This record gives sequence, structure tokens and C-alpha cells, in this order.
Amino acid sequence: MHKGSCLCGAVRFSVSGHLKDPDACHCNICRKWSGHYLVSTDIPREALNIEGEENISWFQSSEKVRRGFCKTCGTNLFFDPVVETDWTAVSMGAFDGPTDVKTHIHIFVSQKGDYYDITDGLPQNER
Repeated sequence: MHKGSCLCGAVRFSVSGHLKDPDACHCNICRKWSGHYLVSTDIPREALNIEGEENISWFQSSEKVRRGFCKTCGTNLFFDPVVETDWTAVSMGAFDGPTDVKTHIHIFVSQKGDYYDITDGLPQNER
């Protein structure tokens, strides 16, 4: 069981089962939303339990995706496709304690900021 929360604790979540290795998204929207690039892992919806859902505000950032953040402290928490899927992405920074996973790929590197380099040797996808 993996647990996490927003900065103020108004939203808490738990994930049953193992976490998938996360990806690092460098797209313009994720960079604006997170303040840098976003590292997240896809969670099957049935494995995700959220407490304090009333404290989540959702912003539809594109036709296909909405993003959930705490109404009180602003912590970015969830990336949720609005199309029919069975998963929600959870920001890795919101997890408490060790996660036992490692980032496995960089995506949307064609949009990455010019103020940093990617030098970790992981695969990089343009999109």
C-alpha cells in the first residue's frame, strides 16, 4: 500500500498494489502546471482511494485531460483523461515515503525547457 497527500493534508490518497515505473513529461502544459517537468505514474482507478475529494479542484487543461489539485494549498495531484480509460496518473511528488520505483522514460522532450538538460541516459520520446 502506498500513501500520499497534498501539502496541507486536505487531500489524502492510497494506492493498493505495486506502482508502475513513472514517466517524466516535459510538455508545455505539464511544465506550467508543475513548475518544471512532471513525473507521474498511471494507477488503475480501482486501486486508487481518495479521501477529501471535496477538496480537489479540477481544471480541464485540454480536450482530453483534466488535472486535479488541492483547493487549499494548490498541490498538483492527479492527471485524469476525460476519455474512457481505467486509469488516473498520480504525481510522484505527492507520495509519502519510498515508492520503490524509478523513472523509466522522458516524454514530450521536443517541448522541454531550455534551462535544463536531460542527462540521465533514459529513453527520450519527442512526444
